[in-house]
Amino acid sequence: MTRPGQRAPAARAAAGTPLYVHVPFCAAKCTYCDFYSLAGEGQDLAGTLELLLAEAAARAPERPRTVYLGGGTPSYYAPADLERLLDGLERLTRFRSSAVEVTCECNPESLDVEKARLLLQLGVDRLSIGLQSLEPRILELFGRVHDVPAGFAALEAARAAGFERVSVDLIYGVPGQDLAHWQADLARVLELRPDHLSAYQLTFEEGTPLWAQLQAGTVARLSEDEELAFFEATHAQLAAAGYEGYEVSNFCLNGQQCIHNVNYWRNGPYLGIGPSAVSKIGHTRLGNPRSLAPWSAAVAAGRPATAWEETPAPALRLGETWWLGLRTRAGVDPAEACRIAGYEGHDPTVAERDALTNAGLLEVQGERTHLSARGWPLADAVARRLLATCRASGSAAREE
Repeated sequence: MTRPGQRAPAARAAAGTPLYVHVPFCAAKCTYCDFYSLAGEGQDLAGTLELLLAEAAARAPERPRTVYLGGGTPSYYAPADLERLLDGLERLTRFRSSAVEVTCECNPESLDVEKARLLLQLGVDRLSIGLQSLEPRILELFGRVHDVPAGFAALEAARAAGFERVSVDLIYGVPGQDLAHWQADLARVLELRPDHLSAYQLTFEEGTPLWAQLQAGTVARLSEDEELAFFEATHAQLAAAGYEGYEVSNFCLNGQQCIHNVNYWRNGPYLGIGPSAVSKIGHTRLGNPRSLAPWSAAVAAGRPATAWEETPAPALRLGETWWLGLRTRAGVDPAEACRIAGYEGHDPTVAERDALTNAGLLEVQGERTHLSARGWPLADAVARRLLATCRASGSAAREE
């Protein structure tokens, strides 16, 4: 890994590599959010947009297979700014003729029919709308600036504009949340038949305001039994409504998976631009500064904005491939995992996989290994065991 203060070289990915663009601004910072973002009021929005295009000119791949505008809240930008951003990306990458999916994240307070229609005209074909909750109390706890009617209005605006691919984000398992109330709210959303739904169990990320409230005792997380009940009820309700649970927290109708994110879970390559954006090129990962000022200064000066770079050992890359892939319903092909990781020699996961299979947490179907029904709620714990096995194998190999 690059030492502190040492500038890693910039890298341009090969043509076709998925492209992620991190827009760091929001109307307000949410209390649970651990992504790099900041309230946009008073920030240099126009200048940051030009710097995003400058970094894209230096690093973005030509003809990316997918494009994902995330953040932050890309829809926080005014229509004219979004036009400048997307037209600029088209000029630099020609994504409109290559991308099979172009996603833009939106929050309800910053999406109306006019903006949605413009995004569609500019080449975006998928909107991901951060609804998060239908409970006013929870929206307030999260620091959200929209109310419930605004959430539904945003979904209606997306459909009215002509979007055929609309995703909704929801968070459940919140302190004080009632399971029956959550199921009723989920049913209200499902009545609108979004093409894709991300339902995340609330996590308390260290350093966030919600984490501070947990430490201070002003909120209390649900018990493990309660969290499991929420998880199982959510998956059952979505399955009954015809949604395929293709990843632990992601569900879709008619095969409308998020193609960009599926590439992440397959441990594929991607190129990220913007503050805090991470890239994976070959077996090397590199990331931009998690702060607007140093990223802006580097890009403005024509220097690489890369803050760190690392190339994990093959055994660790193998563990990460299992860790990511087991989150998906498709699971992992062991031979393919070794190929993706560039790992040669005896597969160190074999014994641990056998143990997890014997414990009823994994199943083998043909060439693929995936979580069992019993293992699905324990995805992270199961994946950590395989990751730890590979990490230990890599450490032992270095000592020999």
